[in-house]
Amino acid sequence: MKSYAGRKNISYSGFVTPSDGYLFVAKPQWFTWKTTIESFRQFIVSYRIDQGKRIVLVLDNAPWHRKAKRLIESEPEYADIRKKLSFVSLPPYSPDLNPIEQVWRITRREKTHNKFWQRLDGLASTLDTWFATFAQPNEKLRSLCSFKSKRIS
Repeated sequence: MKSYAGRKNISYSGFVTPSDGYLFVAKPQWFTWKTTIESFRQFIVSYRIDQGKRIVLVLDNAPWHRKAKRLIESEPEYADIRKKLSFVSLPPYSPDLNPIEQVWRITRREKTHNKFWQRLDGLASTLDTWFATFAQPNEKLRSLCSFKSKRIS
C-alpha cells in the first residue's frame, strides 16, 4: 500500500449526541487546550440547548482535554461554557465508552481504510463531505452511538 513517510495530517474534533445522532465537527489546526475550548464553544453555538438543560460531554484522557476541563471548571472567563456543559472523564483505556469513537471507527471503515490520497486536500474533501451527511439528526449515528441498557436477570 502506498503511503507518505512524513507526518501530514488533518485534525478533526467531533461531538455526537447519541439521543438523536447529530454530529458536530470542528477542524482545529492542532490539538491544544485552547483549540479544545474553542471547539466546545463552537459546539454550544451550533447545538440548540433547551433552557435550563445542560450537555454532558464525555472526554477521554488526552492532556489537552484534561487541561481544558480544569480551566473551564475553575476560571471565570469560561463561565459561558460551564453554564451549558458538564464533563465526564473516562477511565484510562476505555475509548469504547465514548460515543464519538464509534463515529471515528465507522469513518475509517467506510471512507479511509486502505485508501491513498495524492494530496491532503483530497482526504479533507472526502471527510468533510462524509461528516456533512450527519449534520442533521439521523438514525444511523443515533443507533450506532447510543448504548442500550440490557437487563440482567
